[in-house]
Amino acid sequence: MKLKITLAGPKVHDVGYRMFLLKNAMNTALPGLSTYNWEGDGRQQVIALVEGDEARIKAFLKKTEKDRPELAQVTEVTSEPYEGEVGRTSEVAMLCSFVQLDKTIPLLLDMRDDLKAVRKTSDATLDEVRAVRKTTDATLEEIKGMREDIQPGYASNFRQMQSDIRAIKERLFVRRAQVKFLNCF
Repeated sequence: MKLKITLAGPKVHDVGYRMFLLKNAMNTALPGLSTYNWEGDGRQQVIALVEGDEARIKAFLKKTEKDRPELAQVTEVTSEPYEGEVGRTSEVAMLCSFVQLDKTIPLLLDMRDDLKAVRKTSDATLDEVRAVRKTTDATLEEIKGMREDIQPGYASNFRQMQSDIRAIKERLFVRRAQVKFLNCF
């Protein structure tokens, strides 16, 4: 048995429809499948020519009518008997692999170029970080040196302040004692 299935709508091209049909044909063990994109009646169309026993073709058609690729917009699914040649499902698998590689290679080349640009930017940023680290290390060393310069003077000044405070306290104590003594008279 042979059948021509037409899937039509505003968006059936470039949504993975032929891969979807191939997977469906392989899942139903359909030996014959040919697929191609077409424009007809002002709409996008995907044509599937299938060949196999009646049970497998009916299962394929039922799945094709029920399910579709996520981004597809289908308004009509029709089927009619077909008398022409139908290619082997394995040939469609090879063609789909080639088409996918043909789409993928330019994307991979663009990604490679983008990665090179990112690597250059990363290297420049890393150089800037290293320069900041050197400046930071030099600044820290300078601060440590200043602190060491200040500490000896700070320690002696602190001891001097403690000594002055003791002397002031002693004078105040003596002065209070004198005032108390004089108040006794």
